[in-house]
Amino acid sequence: MKRYLSFIIAVAIWLGFFFWYTDLGGPLTKEEIDQYRAKLILNGADDTRLAMVTRFMEADTGDDFVMINGLDMKEVPPELPATGPGAPAEDLLDHYMAFMFPELLKRACHPIFVGGTVFGPLDNVGVENPPTWDRMALMRYRSRRTMMEITSNPAFGDRHDYKIGALEMTLAYPVEPSLNPSDPRFLLALILAVFALGAHQIVTRPKK
Repeated sequence: MKRYLSFIIAVAIWLGFFFWYTDLGGPLTKEEIDQYRAKLILNGADDTRLAMVTRFMEADTGDDFVMINGLDMKEVPPELPATGPGAPAEDLLDHYMAFMFPELLKRACHPIFVGGTVFGPLDNVGVENPPTWDRMALMRYRSRRTMMEITSNPAFGDRHDYKIGALEMTLAYPVEPSLNPSDPRFLLALILAVFALGAHQIVTRPKK
C-alpha cells in the first residue's frame, strides 16, 4: 500500500476538486426554472429580461460555460451611494465585483482572462459600425444553475446597478467550450500525475 500511496492521494485530491468544480446536477429542471423565475419577478425583472433568461434556462445542457464580456467604461458615471460624487467608473465596477467575486469563487466560477483593448476590430464582416470596447473579460461559470443562484439573489440587483452605472455599453455572450486545454481539471490531473510519479520513484528506489 505504501508503494502506491502517492497515487491514492493524487486521485483523492483530483476527485475532490472535480466534484467541487463540476456541476453534476444535469440541466435545470422545470421546477428549478419556475423557482428562479419567481425570484427574478420578486426582484423586479422586466418582461423582456425575464423572457430572455427563461429561454437561456430552458436551453440548459448542464455543462459549464464561459461568459465573454465586452466593457465600455463611462467617462462620467452617475453618483451612487456607496461610491459617492466624482467616483471614476472603475470604483463603481470594483464595488460590483466586491460582491461578485466571493459569490463566484465559492461556486467554482472565476475569471479566465481580463485585459484592456489595444485597437478596434481588425476583422469585420457584415457588421455596420461595430462596437469598440475598453476591456474584454472571460468569466467561467460552473453551470447555468450556478449563475442563476447568483443573479436571483436580491443583493445582486443592488450591486448590479453599480455595474450598469460604470458602463457606457456592455455585451455578455455565453459560450460553451468545445476545446479548452486550460481547464483546471485537466491541468491539475497533469500536475498531480507528475508529483505522484516522482514520489513513487523516491519510495521504490532501491536502497544502496
